Amino acid sequence: MEIVTSIIAIAALIVLYAFIKRRGSGDNVRPVERRASTAVSSTKFHAVSLKFASSACEAARNMDGRRFLSSAAPRIPLPECDAPECKCRFLHHKDRRAGDDRRNPYSPGYSSGATGKHDVEQRKGRERRDDDPEDFFS
Repeated sequence: MEIVTSIIAIAALIVLYAFIKRRGSGDNVRPVERRASTAVSSTKFHAVSLKFASSACEAARNMDGRRFLSSAAPRIPLPECDAPECKCRFLHHKDRRAGDDRRNPYSPGYSSGATGKHDVEQRKGRERRDDDPEDFFS
């Protein structure tokens, strides 16, 4: 008989705990902070920019046109946000860079990432290997 009474008492405590937990969950609910998800990233340099409404706060307006790597994106709502309800969202981009690629695919330096347009050697001074002995690479 004591075992049955103990089981009923434990069950009543569990029900009471669940009731109190459920009832208190509506109080002091903080807005969920959203962060750029790297799960949708299909490239190594997946980036996001802030999209905001015309009634956005000054902090959001200051970020207009900036792109962030997904892993370094700020949390929204922004810490300086003073809007009653934040409506900012992230726009996703394949790359952090905007605009055209400046490299010329027809130049010899394309594969090395060169961006200049120099026809002649630009280095000045002597070669660093001039002092190496002739048989150094043998």
